[in-house]
Amino acid sequence: MNKNLPPILIVDDEKNMRISLATVMKDEGYETIAAESAEEALKMLKTEPCFLVITDARLGGMSGYEFLKEMSKSKPDLPILMITAYATPKLAVEAIKSGAIDYLAKPFAPEELLHAVARCAERHALIQENLALKNASKTSFGLEKIIGESVGINSMRELIKTVAPTNATVLVLGESGTGKELIAGAIHALSQRREESYTRINCAAIPDQLLESELFGHEKGAFTGAIKNKVGRMEEADGGTVFLDEIGDMSRPLQAKLLRFLEDGTFTRVGGNQELQVNVRLIAATNRDIVEAIRGNQFREDLFHRLNVVQFTPPALRERGEDVITLAKHFLKFFSMTMNKTIDNFTDEATILLRTHHWPGNVRELRNAIERCVILETGEQIKPSSLPDFKVESRLGNSEPSRAKSDASLEEQLKETERDIILQKLSATDFNIETAAETLQLKPHDLRYRMHQLKLELDSD
Repeated sequence: MNKNLPPILIVDDEKNMRISLATVMKDEGYETIAAESAEEALKMLKTEPCFLVITDARLGGMSGYEFLKEMSKSKPDLPILMITAYATPKLAVEAIKSGAIDYLAKPFAPEELLHAVARCAERHALIQENLALKNASKTSFGLEKIIGESVGINSMRELIKTVAPTNATVLVLGESGTGKELIAGAIHALSQRREESYTRINCAAIPDQLLESELFGHEKGAFTGAIKNKVGRMEEADGGTVFLDEIGDMSRPLQAKLLRFLEDGTFTRVGGNQELQVNVRLIAATNRDIVEAIRGNQFREDLFHRLNVVQFTPPALRERGEDVITLAKHFLKFFSMTMNKTIDNFTDEATILLRTHHWPGNVRELRNAIERCVILETGEQIKPSSLPDFKVESRLGNSEPSRAKSDASLEEQLKETERDIILQKLSATDFNIETAAETLQLKPHDLRYRMHQLKLELDSD
């Protein structure tokens, strides 16, 4: 079986042990190279690519612990697995402190060794994947950042590919946490401007009296504190893309100046008379109800039409329920690697809680929830006890009690009510089907059937 990985470096002063380890690795499809001393291994690492080092703690000459410390200076990201016949808690702690990612005591079963190596292989794959994403574009954005296979997400990806090569102005409307910045970044990464700058400006984070200067610059003496000329972000981004986030919070006077800029790319600095011109692509986004803002005279209708050449409306996470577990597993993999943990899945109970939560904070809330889980979880699977208390959030009004739409049919609303009741009973009984069925005065197989009909099956993967 070809692992498509660089070889494993085996370091041991006993020839038989080197051969034994190499045989186990070869049988599982891994390639190996070997060194009989730490000094030889350090020389090999200068020229030989490896994804893992397996070393004995006691070596002739430089010890395994000294070897680890030397390696951490030149190869800090290279995982090291230490093995020893003299296992004590003190030595295990010393090994981990010296840089080992794992520690095995002799004698150990081949399965133990292979399990540890498999974790390192997965870690290597994640590191390579992250490097590839970072090198994909100067902004580390792209379609690969937009995760999910729901109809709405697939349609959005196709629209990004269609719009990106053009210079069309784009407006992204959606709830907070739905990934509006990811859309903007992906458009830039796939555009003809991808080698130029990508500039993000949060209009809500900059005081209104300073935002005009931030965008368009100012001349010396334009206002108190303007002690020298300042080039604005639009000038700095000439040739590139500017993403104006939370544009719904921009004042009407500044909206008028932005409208003129969108017409022909010209502007004047604050306090200046000289007309300047730049060539930038503008992408704007807001989580506000833009139609209501226009009706309330808070947002210019003409600016809306000028921005709204192409509109993206990323769906709320509750509208793409099939993507919740895919996203959760993506975040789990990421945080597990960055925190050097081996958590690889969710229990059935945690899965059903993730699937049925309303996610008012959308993908951002899910990401934060999974990060919290990885921090708190001590096992190899995420359990409900590590998840936030979604019931508390619901009582506080941060999550709707029911996912049924107000315009849904009576049948749909009844199903949603039944779903909520069953979920409540399952949660109250620690997801014990038999106990939950008894409290609902149902037979267990009847409850399982209703759960299946309501798409509340427990995941087994």
